[in-house]
Amino acid sequence: MSYIIAIDGYSACGKSTLARAMARQLGYRFIDTGAMYRMVTLHFLRNAIDLEDAGAVAGALEGLKVDFVPGSNHALLNGEDVEAEIRQPAVTNYVSPVAAISAVRRWVVPQQREMGDAGGIVMDGRDIGTVVFPDADLKLFVTASMDVRTDRRLAEMAAKGIATTRAAVAANLAERDHIDSSRADSPLRQAADAVVIDNSKLTLPEFIAAGMAEVDKLRAA
Repeated sequence: MSYIIAIDGYSACGKSTLARAMARQLGYRFIDTGAMYRMVTLHFLRNAIDLEDAGAVAGALEGLKVDFVPGSNHALLNGEDVEAEIRQPAVTNYVSPVAAISAVRRWVVPQQREMGDAGGIVMDGRDIGTVVFPDADLKLFVTASMDVRTDRRLAEMAAKGIATTRAAVAANLAERDHIDSSRADSPLRQAADAVVIDNSKLTLPEFIAAGMAEVDKLRAA
């Protein structure tokens, strides 16, 4: 049986790392929903879209295509590989306000559902277990302390050669937490039936093992 596995949580908690690893072990498709919103954000930035202009937002979404490269899972915006560009600070600092726009979410969510309807997927984001797939076979909610999240994001950016400061990273994470949790349309929250995994002190192997243990429980049920 192929399952739909939903992984939600705050920025820099390790959601995508866990989702990729679980998908690899299970032979499932991994869907990075955050990358989908980042691609929309990049498109808006490139075209100087005013987020307060509903007409401009709707026009920018018309005909837009977001997808992933088979195998590498790199982000494809209108056929262009933009994986590196969507991870830059300009997009990171802008993605939460874009993702909070109802029209954007209404445009993205049906595509996410279509990608996962057949099962055999691991999808991570902020509203996967509550909105996109409320009947997912397994829901995980990943948490970590702000200090740990800040250190991890800082190390991630340094590895990519992106210059920043710890204070700037912490401020960005706090702002994104607030926007993601307080937006009117499908805010970030823990699904009532989600299993919580605190990733503050886990090694990577322990983190992945915790997620896979829940799959084993599902199979045994």
